Amino acid sequence: MTADAPAAVIAGIGAYVPPNPVSNHDLAARLDTSDEWIRARTGISSRHLVLPGQATSDLAVEAGRRALDSAGAEHAERVDAVVLATATPDRPCPATAPEVAWRLGLGTVAAFDVSAVCAGFLYGLATAAGLIAAGTADRVLLIGADAFTTLVDPRDRATAVIFADGAGAVLLRAGAPEEPGAVGRVVLGSDGSLGDLLHVPGGGSRQRGSGRPARPGDAYLRMAGRDTYRHAVARMTAASRQAVEAAGWSLAHIDRLAAHQANARILATVAEDLGVPEERRLSNIGHNGNTAAASVPMLLADATADGTLAAGHRVLLTAFGAGLAWGATTVTWPEVGPG
Repeated sequence: MTADAPAAVIAGIGAYVPPNPVSNHDLAARLDTSDEWIRARTGISSRHLVLPGQATSDLAVEAGRRALDSAGAEHAERVDAVVLATATPDRPCPATAPEVAWRLGLGTVAAFDVSAVCAGFLYGLATAAGLIAAGTADRVLLIGADAFTTLVDPRDRATAVIFADGAGAVLLRAGAPEEPGAVGRVVLGSDGSLGDLLHVPGGGSRQRGSGRPARPGDAYLRMAGRDTYRHAVARMTAASRQAVEAAGWSLAHIDRLAAHQANARILATVAEDLGVPEERRLSNIGHNGNTAAASVPMLLADATADGTLAAGHRVLLTAFGAGLAWGATTVTWPEVGPG
């Protein structure tokens, strides 16, 4: 990559959640829990779940359409690639992105999935920025979408109260590194030795190739909550510091922190470790829950819509998820239309 390579610049944004809000009281009716217990441990009061028959592609198409509308016809009609960050593709094979591109009327553009679970949007940003810097694409539609509750045991109080479904998207265009909306260096990392902290044992080639059928419960997410919390805080904090340094900023320059909406405790600890005061922290976990790869773009879209994120704000983005995988980057927020 040369010093004069184009940057990926945010030109549009959009988000979508299924029209099926589920409150803590709804969950308490079938789980051994309460609204007070859930709020105290997660900060969540409600979340949205996919409707029967609804899949990740349905969420992605709607969020993608809204991001294209936000960008306007000048950019939306010239999309060269679609990158879909998801851990819940419609099928194990093929990738879901080509169908999303087709349903959006984008024709035969390049389209593929990226799988980094809750860090997927940050990995997708790095991927899309690379396509633009290499000259492979001038405009990339990046979508983070997950029907994550399809991986969650509805009887498991530890996960059923946290995870939710939704999609968020940004349209990225080639531009100059110094202009508003230009995505900074994306700091990424992983630690596969800790993959068992968050994993779904069944359904993959490991289980299928073993010659044994999946055991009851193997289709559902297993999470070691305490260890995950510790690693999430450490990795997001470290990656955030690296991204801020790469941008030539200091932590005092951060106007808004847009962290993956994992749970309220993780968010508060990361922000405190970075010295970001509460009024500069973006949050929508209360009514959206943890939407995995959709979390960060949905947060950006919601904050843009309600005015808590405005043009000129210096934003720090960070996320952590299964893999283990994590990432962070910076952007000075541009003027973007509603999507």
